[in-house]
Formats: sequence, structure tokens, C-alpha cells
Amino acid sequence: MPSFPLLFSILLCNGLMVATQRKVQELPDEEEEKSPAQIRTPQTLSRGWGDDIEWVQMYEEGLARSRQSKKPLKVIHHLEECPYSQALKKAFASSSEIQQMAQEDFIMLNLVHSSSDNNMAPDGHYVPWILFVDPSMTVRADITGKYGNRMYTYEPQDISTLIENMRQVKSLLHTEL
Repeated sequence: MPSFPLLFSILLCNGLMVATQRKVQELPDEEEEKSPAQIRTPQTLSRGWGDDIEWVQMYEEGLARSRQSKKPLKVIHHLEECPYSQALKKAFASSSEIQQMAQEDFIMLNLVHSSSDNNMAPDGHYVPWILFVDPSMTVRADITGKYGNRMYTYEPQDISTLIENMRQVKSLLHTEL
């Protein structure tokens, strides 16, 4: 039985190599499953605000597309780790009416960083806020939410106000431009 020690040595070496390779590559064991927290979905421009919406990447791109298409630009400024931003995002993404208007009638941008345009913070720096810019590149400071101290913020319960404001921006577009 001289082949048994040889076979045993080969199997032992193979097992050690696989174990070493798993350790080096940090591969999970085959029977180990990943938890949802370990699985990261790829980041898109939507950042969870609506995957069926076409989003622009930068403010300047949004302005150019707005001017070209004659559609208003809707800018959402938020922070990923902000609980108020997360709550608004969930309400925004679950509103079929907002999603449809955003897809059809607006150029959409969501920012997680400040814009270089000083007009984009007309009443201070806070998140989340939503501003509208018409195709003439005028920030519509007259389209506000319900709060006097944070005029451009919306909370989840304010979705109907946001829908009305989106309609108003669309109607002003036809009467003013």
C-alpha cells in the first residue's frame, strides 16, 4: 500500500492550499450565508429616491438639460445618514404620483453635497430640502413647503404639499415662459 501515504499527502496539501486561499481571499465558507447587512447593493444616481427616474449627476448638467428640454429642474439636497432625509426618501419613492411626475415632467437631481451656486441655499443650510429651477435658470424661491424656519423642507406627511408644488411649477412653466 505505498500509494495510500502518497494519496493522503496530496489530499492534505490540497486541503491546506484551499484553506490558505480562503483565508487570503477572505472567502466565506460555502455553507455560510451572507446577512443582508453584508450584501451591498450598487449605488446609483437615484440613491433610493426612484430607480425608474432618469437622474442627472451634477447641478450644472441639470441646468443645461432643463434649458434644452424646457422642463424644470427639481433639486433634492439630502444626506444619506440623516434620519429626516431617509424618511422623506421613503415617502417620495413610495408615491406613485410623485414618481410619475418626476419621470415625465422634471429634470431630476439629488445632491448629497452642497452646490457651488449660492442661490441653492436661499434660507440657510439644512437637509433635506427641495428646490425648483425653471428652464430660464431662475431658482423658484416662491415655491415653498409648510415651514417658515425651513422653507424648502418637506417631511413625509407633507407629500401632498410637494405634489401640489410640483403641479404649480408645471403650470407656471406654461404661463410664465
